[in-house]
Amino acid sequence: MLWLSASLLLGGVVFGLIKFSNNESNQTALLINTISSSDSDWVKGAKDAQVVLVEYSDFQCPACAFYFSLLKQLDQEFSNKIQFIYRHFPLKQIHVNAESAAWAAEAAGRQGKFWEMHDMIFENQATWSSQKNTEDIFLSYAQSLGLNSNQFKIDFDSNEVKEKVTNDYAGGIESEVNATPTFFLNGQKIKNPSNYDEFRNIIKEAIDSNS
Repeated sequence: MLWLSASLLLGGVVFGLIKFSNNESNQTALLINTISSSDSDWVKGAKDAQVVLVEYSDFQCPACAFYFSLLKQLDQEFSNKIQFIYRHFPLKQIHVNAESAAWAAEAAGRQGKFWEMHDMIFENQATWSSQKNTEDIFLSYAQSLGLNSNQFKIDFDSNEVKEKVTNDYAGGIESEVNATPTFFLNGQKIKNPSNYDEFRNIIKEAIDSNS
């Protein structure tokens, strides 16, 4: 009877380890699938790059504006070796205009100007962040980019644009994003570098190890 009890206990431990291992594998697979690029992503850089940097970002986030300048430098230096993916993660509880900024970028993207609007929104963050009627401001940005104003307004208010932002945010939650910006390098979350040189070294190391 003692031998039987010990066997059952050992079997239970082994089963528990297997179950835990399977759960961990499932969570890892979910994370990788969530981070993997999709047709709905906004992508720039090398098409066949072995190094992919995914950013979950909030247009009204001051830290995101800081990293925006670093990412522009990385793009200039490594655009032929790395792929950049931008995903929306508006923290609308504390950044009341972040969601509308994301809609503006998506609306511009429907006319082929996502990255141009992305840059303009970040470069002018101090101007629109505290305003109540951001739609008019973003419309003026669209006009300066040569976009069709009526189409921009239609897309800005469309369910499709709002769903895209919501889906990006939901994907971030699944990937355990809880702050902005959050970066994933080849599917692995990385600690935010403190300066450009540190960020550059991380990217350079990834490029070298995948070349």
